[in-house]
Amino acid sequence: MSLAARSRASTLSAQTVPPSMLTGYPLGGGDGDTELPGFARLWSAFMSARLLIAAAILGLHVAVHFWVRPLPLWILGVCAIYLAMTILVRVLATPRGPGRSFDRQWAYTAGVDLAFFVVLQAQQLGGVNYVPLVALPVLMSAVLGSRALALGTAALVTLILLAQSLWNNEAGWGSTGEIAQAGLAGAGMLILALLTNQLSARLAREEAAARRSRIEAHVQSLVNGMVIDAMDDGVLVVDTDYMVRSANPAARLMLGSDQEVTPDQFALDDNPAWLQLAHIARQTFEDEPVDAMEVTLHHEDRHSSRLQVRTQRTPTVSDSGRCLCVMFMLDLREMEAQLRTEKLAGMGRMSAAVAHEIRNPLAAISQANALLEEDIADPALLRLTTMVRQNADRLGHIVEDVLDVVRAQGPADPHAATDTLELDALVHRFCGEWIAQHGAGARVQLHLGMPELPVVFSPEHLRRILVNLLDNGARYATHQDGAIQVSTHTVRHGPAMLMVWSDGPPLEPSVRRHLFEPFFSSESRSSGLGLFICRELCERHGASIGYERTERTQSGVAVDGNEFFLSLRRALAPS
Repeated sequence: MSLAARSRASTLSAQTVPPSMLTGYPLGGGDGDTELPGFARLWSAFMSARLLIAAAILGLHVAVHFWVRPLPLWILGVCAIYLAMTILVRVLATPRGPGRSFDRQWAYTAGVDLAFFVVLQAQQLGGVNYVPLVALPVLMSAVLGSRALALGTAALVTLILLAQSLWNNEAGWGSTGEIAQAGLAGAGMLILALLTNQLSARLAREEAAARRSRIEAHVQSLVNGMVIDAMDDGVLVVDTDYMVRSANPAARLMLGSDQEVTPDQFALDDNPAWLQLAHIARQTFEDEPVDAMEVTLHHEDRHSSRLQVRTQRTPTVSDSGRCLCVMFMLDLREMEAQLRTEKLAGMGRMSAAVAHEIRNPLAAISQANALLEEDIADPALLRLTTMVRQNADRLGHIVEDVLDVVRAQGPADPHAATDTLELDALVHRFCGEWIAQHGAGARVQLHLGMPELPVVFSPEHLRRILVNLLDNGARYATHQDGAIQVSTHTVRHGPAMLMVWSDGPPLEPSVRRHLFEPFFSSESRSSGLGLFICRELCERHGASIGYERTERTQSGVAVDGNEFFLSLRRALAPS
């Protein structure tokens, strides 16, 4: 991730999540009113400590009452009420951050504790000194509250201890030393409150920084995962046991594994086609990383794939002594297809010039051959002229294909874009001509559902696209009735749709990815220009063409097949 991206992520996390929420407990002086996980744990710990102290004090007084000497019943009642209050607060109350809402919590937590301990200390029953217990509300205020609340509680405790010492001294029960002891205890409470609150705030800030670091690391991990998943290159992470810890979608596609079926982690030894990759991983772990190695994966259910693999080895982790092998895989077939596509730009002008230069002499040869056929009666010579005519026609078709590419990439015809036609009528006519020419019969079925709906397209271009799609469908479809289906329908307030479906086998993912690119074909005898020309012609008229694997009904049975669909612009209704 770049510095700018990290800055944006940090800013986003800081703006979205308040610092007090990141800490687990509030910063000193904060005004939050939010239940925090860490704050809740501290609050629960203090409430549990209050409950235990209340139970211990009640048990102590009960034991003194029955086994030492009788105590006033109101003292036992006060202890019982304090225990009941601690239980209620522990069970019913909910922790809340410091601020306005914490004032109420202070009243029935630290305030109740302080009042109870002062009452016990004032009675001095059994010669027990309860002054150390007042440290509990001071610590509670310092850890869970703000600095002002902590110092205020400590100051209140100091004043109470001094007032009690002065009262005892005036009444003749105390001494000057007791007053000094109360002052020292109060000063200790103030120092304890200040240091504890500062320590709590420091720990809160450190936890906030750690939480922000975790958030930034998580965001960076998510971004890295998105980048890796979007890469065209395959990325595999393999451990020393040849288990694939991680694989992006491109890598799974190259391996021939379905991402929905293959588990997140799988072994390279599970498939014989992957053994070469396991050998490369072993070589990386034992020797040096592989710079560039070409491998061929032979799949049983599809064509072999050629990959270029390079590897990198991660540093060894000292605790486990293990490292990982990262494989970067490049599909050579896709790279070659890209190179073929790039050649088209440089071949365009040259192809057009060559085609024009060939077409003129070719027309002269065809005309001369036609004149010879009229004057020749020898069957042997007629066979030769027929051969010349057939090859001249073949060469003429090649020239037209090359010129079609040039025309498709050239500027659009302004008149063609304004043509309107009734889609169903022309589709019915063009399909009928194709069926009659190829003798398809019941093999082709028409399902036309847009009568008299005009669309914007050129009739001649529509014919070329439809004939091309029918030829492709007939090349791979079966000979059953309804093996090829042509249908039309309209989307409400949307475009008109023309679909050509055939029951052929599914296309390979690598073929599907480059389906509409020039010079890319799964057959060696095909020029790979047909679907490219269809796409270019559609774009000239503001239409689009696509492919998907869909299901159609064939002789009452649902059958999967290949469907090419055209999205056509509707003609505007006359105003």
